Amino acid sequence: MTTLLLLAAAAAGPPNIVLLIADDLGYGELSPDRSHPVETPHLSRLIDDGVYFTGGYVTAPFCAASRAGLMTGRYQTRFGFEFNPIGPKNERPGVGLPPAEVTIPEMLRRGGYATGLIGKWHLGGAAEYHPQRHGFDRFFGFLHEGHFYVPRGGPDVFTVVRREVLPPGATGDLWVDADAGLALHTRARGHEPPYDANNPILDGGQPVVERQYLTDAFAREAAAFIDRHAGRPFFLSVAFNAVHSPMQSRRDRMPDGDQMDIQRRVFVGMLRSMDEAVGRVVAALEDAGVAEETLIVFLSDNGGPEAELTSDNGPLRGGKGDVYEGGVRVPFVVRWPGRSRAGTVVDTPVIATDLFETFRVAAGVEAEGVTRDGVSLQAVCTGVSPDRSLFWRLGKKAALRRGDWKIVRQPGSDGWELFNLADDIAEASPVEDAGRRDELVREWERTNGEMVEPLWR
Repeated sequence: MTTLLLLAAAAAGPPNIVLLIADDLGYGELSPDRSHPVETPHLSRLIDDGVYFTGGYVTAPFCAASRAGLMTGRYQTRFGFEFNPIGPKNERPGVGLPPAEVTIPEMLRRGGYATGLIGKWHLGGAAEYHPQRHGFDRFFGFLHEGHFYVPRGGPDVFTVVRREVLPPGATGDLWVDADAGLALHTRARGHEPPYDANNPILDGGQPVVERQYLTDAFAREAAAFIDRHAGRPFFLSVAFNAVHSPMQSRRDRMPDGDQMDIQRRVFVGMLRSMDEAVGRVVAALEDAGVAEETLIVFLSDNGGPEAELTSDNGPLRGGKGDVYEGGVRVPFVVRWPGRSRAGTVVDTPVIATDLFETFRVAAGVEAEGVTRDGVSLQAVCTGVSPDRSLFWRLGKKAALRRGDWKIVRQPGSDGWELFNLADDIAEASPVEDAGRRDELVREWERTNGEMVEPLWR
């Protein structure tokens, strides 16, 4: 394992913290050696200046449950947030992050931090779950699972959406009207949901009409937050909806030529926009003179849905919705000037719940007597491998990783499969070792005994 040596602290006092969350970005879309398919100069700079965790995980293979685990530092199955609310379910009473759960911003406010969320929430749309009731002083974004990037299509935007049936004249699974900037496809199941229904862009608690391309608007608001709060410690979460569907890209961000499928061209444009937004956030830190005192984390909330978006999950099996590696293993980067050695790659497994403890220790906030499922990444970066397992439960889907070994249970399978990820990162060939498999199954069952029933399905 490549280890990371912590350097002497370069700044007095607690750091600013910026948490950048991509939506549905596959593991193969970023890499420390720049072998990924899309040129992303700003994200690559973040990787070059920081630490890349090749074994970075999230606690669930889809948006809301993953964010619940990240924001609380606890497996979301400890408090019943097991499934993904979509559409009108977002607004139902009882569907959201329980008010009793302490979030990262609530914890950091105890350390005197200003807190802001720009972008996607997806942890409850009813009033009691609003981000500003969960510790965020500032909120600009939306509450549900997705949102169109522009209010309507137009000459500067190209849109690709799913349909159950294509218009006459379609070729195979794709119908394109290039002049209108619209493509329809049947490559993924279902009809594109009405993402904007009862889901306005909110400035605080008030609906606003946002006419700028949404990724650009989030970068604008994030930069403004940094400028306003540069004189005190702040926590800013920028939760992009890119590259989540619906697929919409500015035409000037899309690659030229006919060598690439239109769906992939739109995806690349969306990813480029997010990369530029990351660059704008970093530039705002530099302009405010606080870049060297800021801890930055970038990760995806889950693996990519390949058919829906053309996401690249690299060598991993499966994607969004799976507890195979492609669903829960994600790009994961930490940059902390003066505290971490730039350009380091760490292969020790880490998980999004570690961020709560990492931020708490960095901010100097006292711990509370609540079970947290994470460790500070400062310890991991010194070469310490935590003696722990990583746990997943999603209905009948389940998994557990300890060391190089992982068990997976999928609905309809003949039980648990055992994989050695050091030899088989693609989970292509189950290992026949009944003793080791049964030992891990017993550990999964013990951990599962600490969890609760889902609050909704």
